[in-house]
Amino acid sequence: MTNNVNGLLGISAKAGKIVSGSDAVLEKIMSGKVYLTIVAEDASEKTIKNFKFYSEKYNVDFELYGTIENNSKTIGKKNRAIIGITEKNLAENIKKVIHGGGEFG
Repeated sequence: MTNNVNGLLGISAKAGKIVSGSDAVLEKIMSGKVYLTIVAEDASEKTIKNFKFYSEKYNVDFELYGTIENNSKTIGKKNRAIIGITEKNLAENIKKVIHGGGEFG
């Protein structure tokens, strides 16, 4: 499962279909351009709480997944606790795989 999620995150990053970092993701959530918010499991409690709140407020799917180090490496960035997926089909596939939906495609 982890490899499938990481693969999808990598594809999303290469396709330019993600935003990362708290300010950038929050801005895109508020403008309705994020379909899935992924927050690393080892992010601070405050960060998790804030992004869960904003995701619910703006009707964006929210997932806790991975670690800051692993997620950052997967998308080719450093120290990113928050990732926003800006393409609906990719967001749905990532969410499906996180919840054990098997292969993506």
